[in-house]
This record gives sequence, structure tokens and C-alpha cells, in this order.
Amino acid sequence: MQQPGTPIPRIKPPALQHGDTVGIVAPASNIQRDLLNAGCDMLRRLGYKPFCLESIFDQDLYFAGSAERRVRELEEMFVRDEVRAILCARGGYGSNYLLGKLNLQKIARHPKIFVGYSDNTTLLTHFVDSTGLLTFHGPMITKDFAHADGVDLISWEAALTGRSEWAVPSDSGMKPLVEGSAEGVLYGGCLSMLVASLGTPYQIRTAGTILFLEDVATKPFQIDRMLMQLKLAGKLESARGIIFGEMTDCVQHKGQGYTLEEVVLRVVGDLGIPVAFGLRSGHVSQRNVTLPIGVRAALTVDSREARLTILEAATAPSAVSARRRT
Repeated sequence: MQQPGTPIPRIKPPALQHGDTVGIVAPASNIQRDLLNAGCDMLRRLGYKPFCLESIFDQDLYFAGSAERRVRELEEMFVRDEVRAILCARGGYGSNYLLGKLNLQKIARHPKIFVGYSDNTTLLTHFVDSTGLLTFHGPMITKDFAHADGVDLISWEAALTGRSEWAVPSDSGMKPLVEGSAEGVLYGGCLSMLVASLGTPYQIRTAGTILFLEDVATKPFQIDRMLMQLKLAGKLESARGIIFGEMTDCVQHKGQGYTLEEVVLRVVGDLGIPVAFGLRSGHVSQRNVTLPIGVRAALTVDSREARLTILEAATAPSAVSARRRT
């Protein structure tokens, strides 16, 4: 594993094209066949060829089979020549069982687009931090592709097809909390998973980042507690900007008398960095926005709006991945 603070070459996976085969994996919880089929139907309508192993339907307690099965599935999708991108079927719980078992050298030698969120945040940040492979916080098969209007196609296309500079759609839900502007490396994911990494060999690396934080069905005091844990662990002081997600169903009760925005500002409002709220990526109500993790990005927050611009392509322009140093 790459030691903290050690420069690591970034790896850009080959861009996705219409007609490409998309491999589907279940690194965490078990899945429902009907939702997988619905998501695959949507992929076909978008011009892709979905592919999965029959073992994806295995179940062991609440997992999609044993950790060994899930490791084999994920590594096989990276190695298979015909698979051009890998999409997670769902999150749930269990991707942390794969840490320490995955062959990172094999993954780095066969870079592919890897997309997911929720519990799969663990893998998104692990791949970026340990191999340099850029990853994508975005829609999953049974949670977003399986439902009408579940995927923001503008950001999906921009992130995965190699657009060199693009703005996250203006209707993504972002609004200003703390004014300012910053450039940094876009990084983050599900807040619960990021906090769970602390104190482990896989803990998140937030220095110089535009830090994206999102969660679902988590009470405001729990959000407060996790943000304070990040702050006390020194993980917020080195960030250059913070963007919160939609934070769906993150309420105590309907008549709580305060907003989640007020809660998060109590923790991050004194950091002296721009803060935005509401970006619809991850656990969302509709049109899941795809965010490339590990690329340079710019966050601008003023009194009227918040804007996030991706400053470089997240994928390589050919079948051979581009490797470059930051």
C-alpha cells in the first residue's frame, strides 16, 4: 500500500463509448434480480452492453456472497478485455471486507472506469489513494438505472467520455453556504464511510481537496458528530473547499425547528473555505450526478450560487490509459 504523503502517479481509465460492455459487480450487499434486470434494460437503451456473472445473485447473510466471491468478481471485471467500465449494482454494507484482499497491482495494470457510491465509497477512495486510479461517484444499477429519471446523463457523459473541462449542471441542487473560491482535487463520498476509515490503514487523505460529503437517513446530530470527528482528526483543516450532498431524509423530525444547513455550519463555518450544500450525487431523490474522484476541480461560492467546475478529463482518450503525475 502506498504510504501516506507519498506522491503517487494518477491513472486515467480509458473513456467509455456507446456500444461498450459494462461489467456489473456487487461488492457489498445482496441484490434483487428484478432491479438488476431493470437497470440493465436502461443501460441497453443508452447504447451499452451490460454483463454480469451469475454469482452476483449469491447471498451470505446480508452480503452478495462471500468476501472471496466478491473479490474474484471485481478482479475478473478489471481483467476481462471486453469490459470497458465497471458499475456497482448497489451499496448496502460489506465493501470493507475486500480491503486487504484485492490485488491492487492487477487493478492498476488493467485500469477501468469504476462507478458507485454509498458503501462503495470505501473502494472509490481506496483505489484513488492506493493505486492512483481515478474513480467515479455516481449512479448504480439497481438504485438509479433501474428507475425513471434516476441518472443525470449530462454529467455521466461528461465524466466518462473524456471531456477536458466541464461544469456540474446548474440544476444539480447546489446552493451557497460560505462564500469563497478554491481549487483542489475532488474527493469524498458517503460521510459514514469516510469517517469509518479513520484509525485504519485505509483512512481518507483530504489534504488539498474539494471534499464532497453526502449521506442518507442520518439524523442531524449524527451528521454533526461525524463532522466533528473529521474535524478533530484533522481531516477538515487541510481541505480547500467542502460540498455537501442532497442529504436525503437527514432530519430528526418534521418539526425540529432548525435546518441541517445550520447544523453543518456550526462545524465547518469557521474553516475559512468555501462551502456549498445540496449537490445531487449519491443518495438522491432523482438524476444522480456523476462526479470524478481524483481530478482537479474548482469550487466558487457567492451570495447567489455555487458552481463546481471539473478542470481536466477523468478518462484517457484512447484504449490505453494515460498515466500522469500530479
